Amino acid sequence: MPYVNKSRPYKKEYKQQVERGEHENRMERQRARRSYDKKGISRNGKDVAHVKALSKGGSNKQGTRLESPGKNRSFRRKSDGSMK
Repeated sequence: MPYVNKSRPYKKEYKQQVERGEHENRMERQRARRSYDKKGISRNGKDVAHVKALSKGGSNKQGTRLESPGKNRSFRRKSDGSMK
């Protein structure tokens, strides 16, 4: 937990997201969170994940879903141990 004893630099993080072109993807995830809340779907203990991860070439057009943190943050591997 890197921000336990100091405040989180939100403005700096926002600027970095915009520079890397990540801002729109993050906003789409935030819209999905609000949508789940509006529908009354509990997100407790779950992550909002893209159907196909952005790092694997996915997009916001494919949508989002709720997943457990372990499943969302893990990487699938081939039988030789390398990532798929």
